[in-house]
Amino acid sequence: MNYGGLLIFISILFLSCEKDQNSRTTPDAHLEYFGFSIVDTYWDDPTDSETKTNYADEIHHFCNIADILILEPDDDIVERTTVFTNLELKPILHLNELFFVLVDTLSASGSNFDLRTDFEERWNEFKLINQEILTPTSIAAFYIGEEPTWNGISFTELSAVSELLQSDFPDIPTMIIEAYPSLDDLRIPEAIDWVGFDQYFIKDPNTNDEFQENWQKLHRKLSDPSQRIMVILDSHYIDWAHGDYGNIEIEQMGEVARNYYDLAVQDKRVIGILGYFWPNEFDIPGSTGARGMPRNVISEYEIMGKSITKK
Repeated sequence: MNYGGLLIFISILFLSCEKDQNSRTTPDAHLEYFGFSIVDTYWDDPTDSETKTNYADEIHHFCNIADILILEPDDDIVERTTVFTNLELKPILHLNELFFVLVDTLSASGSNFDLRTDFEERWNEFKLINQEILTPTSIAAFYIGEEPTWNGISFTELSAVSELLQSDFPDIPTMIIEAYPSLDDLRIPEAIDWVGFDQYFIKDPNTNDEFQENWQKLHRKLSDPSQRIMVILDSHYIDWAHGDYGNIEIEQMGEVARNYYDLAVQDKRVIGILGYFWPNEFDIPGSTGARGMPRNVISEYEIMGKSITKK
């Protein structure tokens, strides 16, 4: 083989190897987002000695999404969003309290929410105050309704809010996460872009029959071919729930995370993975959040997150 031919051969070999390596190392290429919830939602982890309600600085090196909670229409979140932006994080905005109000206990969850009569006025006030950051480059998604069907929010109410948001900001996705017991009754408006459900205390969602039934059910519920799925990662630990019921040791939560990652990798409709939750003792006293997991578990989160976010 002459020198020129040898160079061509080496170049082809190099490109082939590079292409083969990329095909092996990027099975999650369809996944765009990885992050955690309860990151900027006014929750101060009671297990540490400092007063802290924003944990973005703890996750930004391997995450690209996290949540910001909005409570009132006059909430100015420009500075909070800028903090995220400077850390290369995009917020998912919790808008449940902006649009819905707790009215009674007559829902599957025991907390029944109705659409506020002044929801458009509240939205317009919030939109005016925060207009400079309400862009697709700054915001990952609008999260509307907290487990909507489970908490009594009707399809009509959900449609009204999602259509309003889509009309004003068509390039910012809208998202709902449903509680798994209400999947049978869930109806997804076409104006919703990202959909998911939460079901916890399962070691492997890929082999758990109940989870797989719900996973397929969610797919059947999608109302538009362009809708994407957000996988809700079980990233907290409750002794009696995960341990006694799920037969999972806290040191095994890294394995649990990897199983959720495998679930997401295998489905091209999945757009990302969102862990519930980051700080400790949210929802129930004594619970451990991702922040308090053993080092081997946190390392697994970091590996997964960096693979998806390319950080």
